[in-house]
This record gives sequence, C-alpha cells and structure tokens, in this order.
Amino acid sequence: MALRITTWNVNGIRNPFGYQPWRDKRTFEAMFDILEADIVCFQETKIQRKDLRDDMVLVPGFDCYWSLPRHKKGYAGVVIYTRNSRCAPIRAEEGIAGGLCPPNSTTPFRELPEEEQIGGYPTLEQMSQTELDAATLDAEGRCVILEFPAFVLLGTYCPAERDEERTHFRTAFLKVLDARIRNLVKMGKRVVWVGDINISREEIDTAMSEESMRKRGVDHVGWISSPARRLFNQLLVGGKVYGERDEGREEQILWDVCRSFHEGRKGMYTCWETKVNARPGNYGSRIDYVLCTHEMKDWWSDSNIQEGLMGSDHCPVYGTFKEKVTIQGQEKHILDLVNPPGVFEDGVRKMDWSTKHLLPMSGKLIQEFDRRRNIKDMFSKKPSLPKAPSSIAHSPSKDTLALVPTLSPSISFTSEQKVNPPAQPIQSPNASALKRSISNVSTPPAAKKSKSDSNGTSKGQQSLKGFFAKKPSLRPDEDSESLPSSPEKEAAVQQPTPLPILEASPARTEKSVEDEAASFEVKKTWGKLFAKPIAPKCEHDEPCKTMLTKKPGVNCGRSFWMCNRPLGPSGKQERGTQWRCNTFIWASDWDARQDPG
Repeated sequence: MALRITTWNVNGIRNPFGYQPWRDKRTFEAMFDILEADIVCFQETKIQRKDLRDDMVLVPGFDCYWSLPRHKKGYAGVVIYTRNSRCAPIRAEEGIAGGLCPPNSTTPFRELPEEEQIGGYPTLEQMSQTELDAATLDAEGRCVILEFPAFVLLGTYCPAERDEERTHFRTAFLKVLDARIRNLVKMGKRVVWVGDINISREEIDTAMSEESMRKRGVDHVGWISSPARRLFNQLLVGGKVYGERDEGREEQILWDVCRSFHEGRKGMYTCWETKVNARPGNYGSRIDYVLCTHEMKDWWSDSNIQEGLMGSDHCPVYGTFKEKVTIQGQEKHILDLVNPPGVFEDGVRKMDWSTKHLLPMSGKLIQEFDRRRNIKDMFSKKPSLPKAPSSIAHSPSKDTLALVPTLSPSISFTSEQKVNPPAQPIQSPNASALKRSISNVSTPPAAKKSKSDSNGTSKGQQSLKGFFAKKPSLRPDEDSESLPSSPEKEAAVQQPTPLPILEASPARTEKSVEDEAASFEVKKTWGKLFAKPIAPKCEHDEPCKTMLTKKPGVNCGRSFWMCNRPLGPSGKQERGTQWRCNTFIWASDWDARQDPG
C-alpha cells in the first residue's frame, strides 16, 4: 500500500479510547493500524509535557513530534506521528514564525545555520501586519512542521473565532501562516498542509451558512468575504474571492485534495456540535483539510473523510499518495521521496531505521523518555519493599500508617500488633477494607462515635437533622462542655471492645420515636430538594432533556426543556419527522405546573 496521511482533531489525546473500535486494544499502535496511516497528525491534544506518558511517546514503530502550549493547561496542542518503516523526516520544527527554539537550545529555528533550517520564515514586513510577535503566536502549541525530501508537511490547529480578542489573534495567525506557506513555495519547496483549519471555505462545506448569514445580517458575498474565509480562499485554487485580491496574495497555490475527489458532494462534514447532538442528523461543517501545492495535485490516489469513526466531535480525514509520482519529469517511488537519501531505492528498503535518524524535535529524545525504547522495561524490575522498623509504638503515628500499605495489602492490624506481618495474615477483600481496618486502629469505637477531641469540642456536623432540630444537652441543667469526666466514660474510651447494649427506658423510647420522626421529615425535605425533576413529554411522547441558556440577554442562565432527539439535516426543529421537534418549555413554567401550590 502507498503512503497515507491522516489528520484528526481528537479533542483530547486520550478521548478516542472511550469509543469503538479504539476501546478494545487502547494503544496508539493499534489505532494507527486501523487508520492504515503512516503519518498521523493529531490536533487539540489538550495535554502538558508533565502529563505525557510512555504509551503516547514510545509508540512501537513510530516517532513523534510535539507542540505543546506554553502557558494554558489542557489547551490546544499538536503532534505528528511518523511510521519508521515507511518514512523519516529530515528536519522538524515547532511553530509558524520560526521564533521558538529547538530542544536544549537557545537559538531560534530561524537563526539556525541554513542547512538546519526548513526556511520560509515570515519577514519583518510580513510580521508587522499582525501587530503580534512570534512568541505570542506560537505559545499555544498550534503547529508542527516536518520536512521530507519531497515536501514540507505542516500540521496545524488554527484558532477558532469566539470574541473580538480571539478574532484578532486568529487573523494574525492566519496571515503569518499564509506568509510562511507562500515563502516556502517561493523557495521552490512543495507543501502539504493538514489539520483543523476551523474555516468552511464555501456554503457546500457547512450546513450553517444560511443561519450564519441571518445572524450576522449579511448576504452571500458578505459571508464568503469574512476576514478568515477570505484569507483561506486566496490560498486555494478555485477559492471564491470577491473584489481585488490582497497585495502579495494574488497567486492561488494550494489544492483541496479531499474536495478534488468529491466535487459537488454535499454533507461532506468533518465536525459536529456535540451539545445539540448534531452528528446523527449530519448537521455539521467541513473544517478539517488535506491540502497540497498545485504541482502535487496528481500525486494522490485517494482522499476522503471517515465520518463513521467515532472518538471526537471531529472525524479523521486522509489522503493517500500514489506509489509512484512524477517529479521533475521523472517517475519516483513515493517511499524514496519521504526518506533520507539511500534509505529506499525504488520502494525497496536498503537501510534499516535506527536512532541516528532521530531529530532534535523527536519525542523520544525528551528527557523523561530518552534511552527508554521499550515500554516492557518498566515491568522487568520490581520495586524493592522498604524494611519495617524494629519497633513501633502501639498507637501508630501518621508515618507508621503510611508504611502499612507498602508492607502487605492483605494485612489488617489491631491496636496491639506491630507493623511486622503476623505468621497468618488476615485476608482483606480489597483496599477499602484495609483502610477501614487501619482507621479502627487509630480511633477506638467510642471515640469514633463521638468524634470529639480531648477537650470535648465537636468535630463537625454529624447529620442533616442538626440543621433543623436543636441538639439536646446530656443534662437538663448543665451544658455538655462543662460535664466532668466519669470513670465509666474514661473506661469506654480506653476499652476497644463494644459496650453492652442497655435496655432503653420508656422516656428514652419516646424520645427516640420523636427523633426518628424528625429524621424522616428531614430526609423527606432533602429528598424533594435533590430529586430529579419529572421531565415533560415532547411531541414524540418521549421525555425531554433540560438545557441552560447561555446566550447573553434577559434569559441568560434560565433552564428549559426541549426534545431529546438530535437535530435533523436542516438544523431546525421539525414537526412530524424523526428529528428534533418543536417542544420548548421553560423549566420555571414546568415546575409551576407540577406544583402549583
């Protein structure tokens, strides 16, 4: 099979493993095999460096290149995986402006020796159009760039439009990215750009175009000419651009690979809104792309979306190269062109992949993972157990208790046992039982019941009844805090065995009945407060779901009931169909109907 590139916004790098078919094996190696991909670009990894784990970085048979957010936690992030047996980049960088530094270096990519650069960095004039510096643009972990002998691959997660501040950042990011791609092409390099671009290029690429025009009060020309969409379409061959093109953007240089195989195909969406369950009805947008420079348009044998693969609010999109492509008038095998010279000849491997092919940006060279090639090494050596102290006090301290789980997870201790395990340990069914056993050692039964310190002060609220009834004192004429300690009371604290049960007096029994009645009323009150409300029925005679209004205005924060079915292809409530009906009820109105008193 020829080389395949797959791009996927995973909405959290571990997110897909909660779905089939990834749930069964739960490894990235198995995922990439199912995707049949040799180069995989993930966007929105939502992970920090400290949270990277072996199974993400040391994937058997793959190398990886990360771009992680510098400041925001659980935000953005891009990673590209490459299958070692099929391809190996010759250079790797992070960011679009060249202002970041390689690992273990203080020299920015754009200032490295020319033979170590990918090149095409935006000029000072191009950067001045954005009013944002390179460090700010690349601080969110939104781009990884790999160079192969045949082309430069850009994997990006472009910003979405949320508010005025983010719109400015988004426009600046796209301008610099546009400049970088055009500069690379001027250098004579081919470019493949994949990722979540967060832009639908035309009306056919989104089911929301009419609704968006209505909300913004614009016509077709105004919608297609929005700043981000205009920038994007000026890059694309056949992109719709009204009026004169921007200076420096006259040339159309990128080919929409997936659309070229499916011209005119409607409903070819790659992203769906999860809050309104829009995926079953295919009410979505195409915002994930495989793009290439125009001269590479005949290099591809197939490209499509994989809308049936679950695991995110996006679906994977792939592009597959032909086995042999024409380059400078000569036919070359694609594997010869995506590996260092001499590794492949006419598609046959002549040189095995080794660690010498690792680039400074490789995830395998991150300090925490360097020289750890096999995940099984983690389990080859068992950690040694700490030696128990020769003697420990009968009343265990906090340090003593901390040692207990490390000695034997199946041993429970009494107050007179030492930490050394007995000859016949008492088996505990689980860790929670061990915790209860240790708790019983440190707190005698009587003391646990009272939960008061040596001065008799309360440790906290013991039941909900205390909110509604005054706690009676032990004596009618004295406060409980001033009661002297009796010998019997002291014996109860010191004696770990349970006290004999005394027969209650008639007065006590009457009081217990009153307490039980009060407790019942308390439970009933709290039960009403936290009980799940009864849902109204929609036009399909099915229970509605509750939603919260977040749109700014007088109703912001109000809850309402609506049909639980997914939106249909029109994106609107429909009557007499299988999709979401017109049922809409404010939660406050429904509560009034249920309990008018």
